[in-house]
Amino acid sequence: MTRSVQALAYIRPSVLEPSGAGRLLGLETSGGLTPTGAEAHPRFFSGFLTSPQVAARGLLAVADVAAARYHQRIRPGSLDPVVTGNGDRLRFESFSGCGGVYARLDVLSEGLDGAGTGHGTTNVDVNNPLREALSRMTGDDPLHLRVGPEEVAVTTLAGRVVERKAALPERWLRGFAEAQVASAGFDLRAELAGPEAIRFLRSLPRGRGLGPLWVVPAGRTLRPTTRSAAGAVCLPGPDRLAALERVLRYATALRVYGPATDGAATASAWELVLPGMRLTLTLSPDASRGFSGEGGVLEALATEEAAGDAELVSVLLSWEPRVDPAELAARSGLPVARVRAALTRLGTAGRVGYDLADAAYFHRELPYDADRAERHNPRLVAARALAAEGAVLLDGALATVASGERRYRVRESGGVLSCTCQWWADHRGLRGPCKHALAVRMVRRGEPSTGGA
Repeated sequence: MTRSVQALAYIRPSVLEPSGAGRLLGLETSGGLTPTGAEAHPRFFSGFLTSPQVAARGLLAVADVAAARYHQRIRPGSLDPVVTGNGDRLRFESFSGCGGVYARLDVLSEGLDGAGTGHGTTNVDVNNPLREALSRMTGDDPLHLRVGPEEVAVTTLAGRVVERKAALPERWLRGFAEAQVASAGFDLRAELAGPEAIRFLRSLPRGRGLGPLWVVPAGRTLRPTTRSAAGAVCLPGPDRLAALERVLRYATALRVYGPATDGAATASAWELVLPGMRLTLTLSPDASRGFSGEGGVLEALATEEAAGDAELVSVLLSWEPRVDPAELAARSGLPVARVRAALTRLGTAGRVGYDLADAAYFHRELPYDADRAERHNPRLVAARALAAEGAVLLDGALATVASGERRYRVRESGGVLSCTCQWWADHRGLRGPCKHALAVRMVRRGEPSTGGA
């Protein structure tokens, strides 16, 4: 697996400590982007949390996912969560080490008692001593939250910078994009009130090696089953919801999101509604299957038109908590379909996420070199090579693609491309197009020159 290394530099470790008004949770920030450009240690918020215990445990849940590997549980790895200030809320995001679980804690305006949040995205330090301190928190004494340094000029000179090296797998970077694309295709499938949500989640089977379950409505609750049915939502690996246990007793509702299912395992999202905040876990279709291989972003990446559109749309973003494609279409002069493709492409660069509760994209700028993820996407790289080598021969709705010593037939029907290769036989488009179909799509759009094989 290709990895890049990122240095996370903090002025000091994040701490939870006594203060004159209760306790102070100081989250130190690393380099990130803001409306004024790149900053070494941006500051996004200073104020009180209206539900201190819930916020502390929610942050721990996000950190739990960052430190977890739900598949092949070897040496755990951890990457500091990412925080985005959207003006009216703070969003804490993380991805599991295995690439199959995406977590986000949204601390909404009603959960923050202070000045409005800043705008921008950065990593925040969540170290082991801080985790231990947060887990020991009891009572509901006032908790002051500071995201960013107290005074950069003074503290940088007075103390040493704490630096850690983080290895970023390319599949982890691609997973952020794929999780957003998958979420954008979900609908709300079920909602349980707090007591029923707690009973249901605590009743789920636990244990490694469990295959996917489905949940179906049963009166005021949900019932797990091993078979799909009408209205069912896939629950691929119930043990991967373990991080929700941190805040389960505070839940006022559980919302379940997913796509329409035809019996095949699919991704799904599980959102706990909490006082002043929301915690969401999005699960890949199988515990052994990370989001990076799903291929939902490949169609948008395969066209240079989307690249140009993304560049135009990106200049219209300003860390909005809700990005409206129709409004962007009006401002950019692009059709809504092209704006959505551009947002998908921006998601690949870590520049937008998707909020299921709002059914809308939001602007953020993940603090890593996401261009590497696109450049090293195996199917995309292979497709571009096939197209550039003249391996694609078009014949109406059919195309022949020469790959090695073999010839594959690609057929278009209703805008969908199918192929005679093994990838298509195994997945039938459920994990995005194969490299041959992508190459045909590129050639049909006239991006590389066509040629016989």
